[in-house]
Amino acid sequence: MKHFFRKMSLKQRLWVSFVLLTVVCISATGTYVSVFFSHEMELQATKTSQDTLNRTAQVLDERLRNIVVLVSTLMMGEPFQQTMKDVQGDSGNNYFYHLSQMQTAFAQLMVADQSIDTVLLHTPIGEFYPTENSRSGRAFEDTLLYDKINTVNGPWNMLWVPGHDEELFRRGNPVISLIIKPLFENPVASTYVIVNIREEYLEKLIMSNRSETSINQLIIDRKGQGVLSSINNPVNDNSRIYEQSGDDSKGNFEYRNASGELFLVNYAALGMNPDWAIVGYQSKSELLRPISRMRWTILTIMGACVLLALIMSSMLSELLLKPLFKLRNLMMKVERNKLDVRFESAFEDEISQVGHKFNRMLEQIQELLEEVKVSEQAKRKSEIKALQAQIDPHFLYNTLNTIYWKSEMEESQAVGEMIVSLSLLFRLGLNNGKEITTLRQELEHVEQYLKLQAMCYPDLFRYEIKPAEDSLLAYPVLKIVLQPLVENSILHGFQELPHQGRIVIEAIEADGLLTLIVTDNGTGMDAAQVERLLNHPPDKLDSYALANVRSRLKLYYGEKAAMELYSEPGVATTVKLTIPIHEVIHE
Repeated sequence: MKHFFRKMSLKQRLWVSFVLLTVVCISATGTYVSVFFSHEMELQATKTSQDTLNRTAQVLDERLRNIVVLVSTLMMGEPFQQTMKDVQGDSGNNYFYHLSQMQTAFAQLMVADQSIDTVLLHTPIGEFYPTENSRSGRAFEDTLLYDKINTVNGPWNMLWVPGHDEELFRRGNPVISLIIKPLFENPVASTYVIVNIREEYLEKLIMSNRSETSINQLIIDRKGQGVLSSINNPVNDNSRIYEQSGDDSKGNFEYRNASGELFLVNYAALGMNPDWAIVGYQSKSELLRPISRMRWTILTIMGACVLLALIMSSMLSELLLKPLFKLRNLMMKVERNKLDVRFESAFEDEISQVGHKFNRMLEQIQELLEEVKVSEQAKRKSEIKALQAQIDPHFLYNTLNTIYWKSEMEESQAVGEMIVSLSLLFRLGLNNGKEITTLRQELEHVEQYLKLQAMCYPDLFRYEIKPAEDSLLAYPVLKIVLQPLVENSILHGFQELPHQGRIVIEAIEADGLLTLIVTDNGTGMDAAQVERLLNHPPDKLDSYALANVRSRLKLYYGEKAAMELYSEPGVATTVKLTIPIHEVIHE
C-alpha cells in the first residue's frame, strides 16, 4: 500500500488526501457538533436554572431579611423595652398593661409584611401576642419550637425552624418559624420572639421566579430535610443531594436517582440562613430530547458532504496546488521567525486573497509584538490593582456599628478616636491612588486598623508594633500587605481562643531584603495544608487574605518576593513576607 501510494503523482496524492481529510473532518465535525450542542444545551440549561435559583434565593433573602428587620424594629420600640424591664425584674403586675401596649406594635408588624402568619413573645411573666388571634391551649414548652431551642448547641440569637404545622395558635397553617432572642441591655432568660411565616407565601415567591416550567425547585437543610413541607420532590433523596452539593454557597452537578433517571441539579444557599439551600432539578433526558433528532439530520448532511467532496476535490486540487505550495513555503519561513517574507501572485483568486491576508497578518503581528511589550507592564499594574481591590473591608460594618453604639452610650472620646483612626486608615489605604507606599505609612495603616479592631472587640487581643530602624521607614513597599494578615489573625486565630490574643509586627533588613513579620498566639493552622490550598484557583478558596497578598507580591516583585508560613497551634503562628529593597522614597 505504501509503495502504491508513493508511485502516485502529487496531484493524485493530493486528491486522495483531500478526500480522506474531508471524510475525517466532516465525521469529526458532525460528532463534535452533536456533542457540542448537547454540552451547550446542558450548560445553558444549567446557567438558566442557576440564574433562576439565584433570583429566587435573592428574593427569599430579601423577604426573610425584611422580617428580621421588622422584628428588630419591634424589639427596639418603647412598649417592648418596657415589657423587658418588667420581665427582667420578674414583675408580672403590669402584664395586662404591657399586653395592651404591645397590640399596636404587633399590628404594625403584621401589616408591614403579609407573609407573617402569627407572632408571639414568650416570657417568664407571661405571653404577649395579638389578641385578635386565638391562642391554642398548648404550652410553649410542649411545642416543636421549644424542642428545637433545646437541641441548639452553643450560643445563638436567631433560629430558623423548617416547615411545620403552626402550634401556638388555632390557625394550624403550615409555617416556618423564626425565633429571636430579644435585644436588651442584659440577657433575659427564657424569653423569645416567635414569628411564624406562611409557607404558601414563600411557595408563591418561588413559583413566581421560575423562568422554566421544567425546573422543579425545593428548599432543603443541611440534614437533607425539606424546609417547605408542601413542595413536591421529584428525586426523594435529599440527603444524597446535600452530600454532593458540599459546603459551597452555589453550584451544580449531575444526580442519578434510585430508578436510574439522571437529573441536572443546581443549588444556591440562602444568605439569611446558610443552612438552607434552594435546589432545582431538571430531567436530563427531557432536556436533551431534541439532540437525538439533530443527530439524524447531521448524518444526512455528512453523507451529502462526502459525495460533494469526491466531486470537488478533483477540481480544486489542480487550481490550489501551485499557489498553495508557495504559500506553504512562506509559512515555513515564518515558523523560523522570518517575518519579512511576503506573498506575491499575478492572480486574483481565493488563494491570492489568502496570501494578501497573510501579508497583512504578518504586518499586524509585527505591530502587535511592539504593542505587547508596551502593554505588558500596564497589564501587570492593572492585575495588581484588581487584586488589591479584592481586599474585603468587612470590618467596616463592625466599626461603624461600634461607633454607633458608643455614641448611643455617650462615649464621645472613644467615638472621636475611632472616627480619626478610620479616617487615617482610609487616607493611608488610598495613598493618592499609588500602588507603592513607604514602610512608615504601611505600619501606620495597620496600626490604625488594629486600633479600630481593638475598640470593636475589647479584650479580644492586644498588639505590639516593634519600632523599625529609622533607615527602614522610608523604604518603598507595596501598600496594604500587612492589614490582610492581621485581619486573618483576628478573624481566624482569636475567635475561639480561651485567653487573650496577641499580635506582634516587626520589620527587619538582611542581605538587601526587607522582611515583614506578623506573629500571633492564636489557634493556629496546618501550614503545609494552607500552602497547598494557596495553589488552588481563587474561586475555590474560602479566604482571600493570604492568597491575595501572595499574588500581589508576585505580580509586583516577581520571584524575588516570598511568603512563608509557620504555625504551632496555640503557641505561635507566623507569616513572613520577604521583598527586595529598591530605592528610598523621599517624602
